[in-house]
Amino acid sequence: MTPEQLFSIVNLVAMVGWLPLVFFPRARWASTAVPFVVPTALAVVYVVLIAMTLGRTDGGFSSLAAVSALFSNPWALLAGWTHYLAFDLFIGGWEVRDAQQRGVRHLLVIPALVLTFLVGPAGLLVYLAIRRFGSADRLTASAAVPGTR
Repeated sequence: MTPEQLFSIVNLVAMVGWLPLVFFPRARWASTAVPFVVPTALAVVYVVLIAMTLGRTDGGFSSLAAVSALFSNPWALLAGWTHYLAFDLFIGGWEVRDAQQRGVRHLLVIPALVLTFLVGPAGLLVYLAIRRFGSADRLTASAAVPGTR
């Protein structure tokens, strides 16, 4: 298998994990099992990729140039990408569960999920803002008292 083929597979696996978070958030399996099972599977792929490349590639983590050299190896680059896929999906699952616990409407969470999928930390920041200002209690209170937020 080539790095490009495995790249396609891990991307597909990640997408399979994201779709239930967006479209079936109230299904227990979608917000609890999927965001743990899929990132765990991706983590296994990550560990295998790291084991394959550790000590067999130039570069490291001591400088930006060293990281660039490390990621010039397609297998190490794929490991880094798989790392992002796993962690972003795990955070997306947390966002959905946290929003449900706080009474945040799922429609408000969807843009944060999309951003978390595409640009991880930016999506997390958007979710944290939604979490702060979009809870059901806060929205109800602002509707009940004119001039409040």
